[in-house]
Amino acid sequence: MRKDYTKSGFLSFAITIWALVCAVFVGFNPDFSWFMLGAIAFPILASILFNNYYNKSGLVLCRVLVGALFVFSSFTKGVDPLGTKYKMLDYFIAYDIQWLNEYALPLAITMIMVEFIVGICLMLNLLPRLATLGASLLMIFFTVTTFFDAIYNLVPDCGCFGTAIKMSNWQTFFKNLIILAILIPLVFNNKSLVNKRVTSLGQILFTFVFIGLFIGFEIYNVRHLPMIDFMEWKVGKDMKPVEDAAPAEIYLTFKNIETGEEEEYLSPNYPWNDSVWMSQWEFVSQRQEGVSQSFGFSILNDEGDDYTDLLFDSENLFVFVAPYLEEMTEKDINECQRIYDFANENGFNYLWITSVNPEYVYELQDKYYMFDEVYYGDELELKAMVRSNPGLMLMNNGVILDKWSKIDFPCEKEINLLVRN
Repeated sequence: MRKDYTKSGFLSFAITIWALVCAVFVGFNPDFSWFMLGAIAFPILASILFNNYYNKSGLVLCRVLVGALFVFSSFTKGVDPLGTKYKMLDYFIAYDIQWLNEYALPLAITMIMVEFIVGICLMLNLLPRLATLGASLLMIFFTVTTFFDAIYNLVPDCGCFGTAIKMSNWQTFFKNLIILAILIPLVFNNKSLVNKRVTSLGQILFTFVFIGLFIGFEIYNVRHLPMIDFMEWKVGKDMKPVEDAAPAEIYLTFKNIETGEEEEYLSPNYPWNDSVWMSQWEFVSQRQEGVSQSFGFSILNDEGDDYTDLLFDSENLFVFVAPYLEEMTEKDINECQRIYDFANENGFNYLWITSVNPEYVYELQDKYYMFDEVYYGDELELKAMVRSNPGLMLMNNGVILDKWSKIDFPCEKEINLLVRN
């Protein structure tokens, strides 16, 4: 007697498992591969041709898998919305829509929230039909965008998983195709996606509760520092360079605002201290050659001399990080002044790192005496140090003891406890 695969759902599980196997292989292959494209095409075509073979269990598996991935992706971005904002600014430059720059942060918060709500609704079977529609629209948008990224390398890393997981553009594109393969059966069987255990009103109320909670989570991470720091500059990490390790080379691409001409520079060898040049060129992207365990960041004085060793050789060093000094408010300056006074009174070292033009720093030095030790570094690295402008780090011989956002600068008691421990 022939087995009824429609009822058993065997094919649905086989197709889903094949898609998951492809995902594993994508993780080990950052480049384009015709073999990988063909391997992924199989579950996509199979899920379309045999969508009626998906029984209830098969659809639940697909729903939970897609939902879990959306939740994980949104969490890694939601814990650091400013990182997503910076990534959006890269896309706005790449697609020449800089008029959206001022809306980058609210757009980032909204996009991450929508992704989370779609994911949590799929996982918990809340408004499943609407969630499936939302997931489909998001995946179509993400897949098209990452395809152009992969072809033209417009933005080197899409930031799909924030800074938690780095993926090449081809890996991201293939990953999106795999998600589509798992999502397609939900689209074709949309009418069977119902939740009979919770009323429609109850599902809507639960959804709005999750929206409120997640937006609160995002706002907290914007106002303070990320709850989980996926960046290189983690509290407790020793940032001293590894001896005899070859430094990675970071190349920065800038575009002329008027002509559209692009130039690539080996960081930090670009005319960052030329105010005329900086007004005519804008940052586009960066790429890294080589994988290094050494310290690939340097701080320079206004004459271009390297003072990076100050970060590694100084005890009890306060590092004021302000990529955009011109955006500091009077309240920010007063808080920095308080830490500066404490440092001077208690024998702590201190320095400023910024990426603004030295001419602006000279103006500040004429008004405030706390800007007497100012150095210059790459804007991208400064934003990775502390997700705040200004931000504060306390280091001891290269080890990061702690760091704070501008609204959480420490009191004297907190500082003394850190130093004693």
